[in-house]
Amino acid sequence: MIQAPSIAQQRMMQAVLGAVAAVLLAACATKDVGVPSTAGNAAGIVTDSDEGNARKRARLRLELAIGYFEQGQPTVALDEIKQALAADPNFAEAYNLRGLVYMRLADAGLAEDSFRRAIALNPRDPNTLHNYGWLLCQQNRFGDAQQQFSAALGVPTYGERAKTLMTQGVCQLRAGQRAEAERSLTQAYELDAGNPVIGYNLASLLAQREEWSRAQFYIRRINNGPSSNAETLWLGIKVERKLNNREAVAQLASQLQRRFPQSREAAAYERGSFND
Repeated sequence: MIQAPSIAQQRMMQAVLGAVAAVLLAACATKDVGVPSTAGNAAGIVTDSDEGNARKRARLRLELAIGYFEQGQPTVALDEIKQALAADPNFAEAYNLRGLVYMRLADAGLAEDSFRRAIALNPRDPNTLHNYGWLLCQQNRFGDAQQQFSAALGVPTYGERAKTLMTQGVCQLRAGQRAEAERSLTQAYELDAGNPVIGYNLASLLAQREEWSRAQFYIRRINNGPSSNAETLWLGIKVERKLNNREAVAQLASQLQRRFPQSREAAAYERGSFND
């Protein structure tokens, strides 16, 4: 049965999307996806001279679009992307970023069209496969999303495997596939143990299964570091309470009330609503 995500999971899903966008934007600015390879280049390195004038103009427009998108101006970014594609209609990176912009603008249809165009031009770009998978997940098309995540993870040179495993795990949680989600999130954690989104979702999943000691391991690492927030502190309180660690509960509750006094988690603690 497909289960609706909790409020905390929805917030963490938004964190995933933000992290995905940040990584993708960095990739757009630095990668040479869509640049034709030069068979005669002994070193195998693509340089500025390998790009035609049209691609150079398109890349400059794309860099401007990235800047506007990062500044929260998606419609301005979209104008720059249109000019990039006018200069070079075969620029896969531009379609990829256009997909993210349309996701930000809540237009799933145009976002899907953009990702499909990018994949048609560059079928093995893991960033586009990842982004398309996340779009499909948000539409509850879980089987299709899994295919895209698997394709991204199947690219041997992909350097952001933890990102995709994390997002795949969140998607599997959304689909109610808890065993699969634990496997994906555990693999992601092995690659990026410092990522609080991975740790939180693992702790939350284990808490739902009442594996309190295992949940404690992951949530304590987050709450002992700079990434703790109202959601992580609240989960920590509930885990420590189940383990009868009264001192730890008191310490976490003190942080929650001091740092996030207006949060729904602080209100739930004051009411004693530990099942919220």
